[in-house]
Amino acid sequence: MTTTVAKPVEPAEPTEPEEVSGRSPGSLMWRRFKRDRSGVVSACVVLFFFGVALFAPVIAWLYGKNPYTRYGHEREGLLNEFEYPIKPNGGIDGEFWFGLEPGQGRDVFTQLLFGIRTSLGIAVAVTLLAVVTAILIGIAAGYLGGKADYFLNRLIDLLMAFPNQLFFVAFMPIVAALFVDPSEETPTYIRVVSVVLVLWFLGWMTLARILRGVTLGLREREFVEAAKVSGASRWRIITRELLPNLVTPILVQATIMLPNFVTTAAALSFLGVGIMEPTPDWGRMFARGAEVYQGDLTYMFFPAGAMVLFIVAFNLLGDSVRDAFDPKGQR
Repeated sequence: MTTTVAKPVEPAEPTEPEEVSGRSPGSLMWRRFKRDRSGVVSACVVLFFFGVALFAPVIAWLYGKNPYTRYGHEREGLLNEFEYPIKPNGGIDGEFWFGLEPGQGRDVFTQLLFGIRTSLGIAVAVTLLAVVTAILIGIAAGYLGGKADYFLNRLIDLLMAFPNQLFFVAFMPIVAALFVDPSEETPTYIRVVSVVLVLWFLGWMTLARILRGVTLGLREREFVEAAKVSGASRWRIITRELLPNLVTPILVQATIMLPNFVTTAAALSFLGVGIMEPTPDWGRMFARGAEVYQGDLTYMFFPAGAMVLFIVAFNLLGDSVRDAFDPKGQR
């Protein structure tokens, strides 16, 4: 009978412990966001639109056209006797990529480029103003409390009671008349300023109310009480303790506000109280498309398709940003 002798087991070589490095909330958010494919694709689409808006003059220069020249009137053979493009599909060819505008004979591609530039410029300006106003009033109401909170809340309630769409339509001519005599033609920059002011006036209250509610909960937290005990000023507590904890609702709400401002500004132009001729604008292209769709349906396709793509992409981006900041939330 044979016996087997077990070989001694050699001790395993000690392995160096993996280095564990702490991650900041921002890096964790970015890591979660990169895993969301719909968010990444939506971000690329949104960046594409902003790139088009920023470099519209360069793209138009390379393309060799501008949004103001009436090519259909300057050259024969482009428009028929009813001033519709002669070539099929709205006059699309190798020279005019998106065709020609019925009636005016302008290039649709450059009209869309500069229309996106106008609409996004207005929406970004309104969003920045609304976010800054909401931060100032919302945090002040939540942190100060007492009479300040009461009066600021009543102001928010009063402004939220206004019917937004009717207010926008009714007050646009009034705001424009504050800068220019009604008998004179209103310059384009005055119309842009008027649209920005009107949209900003009733565009900040929702975010302000959200920030007020979050601030009411944060001001009783231990880190705020510790800052008060240490003798920190109110400004330091707000900027160093409260504001960093309000980044999430601010970013999420901003991604909701901007596309809403884009559609509202377009609606004002569509109704004839926003940006007017000859300035290219998304809403004005919709208004023109509604007039000529029976004779040239192709003209409406490009501004409508671009706006739907932008709004959907921005909404998906907002959902992805919210989920990246708050992974426990349910979409």
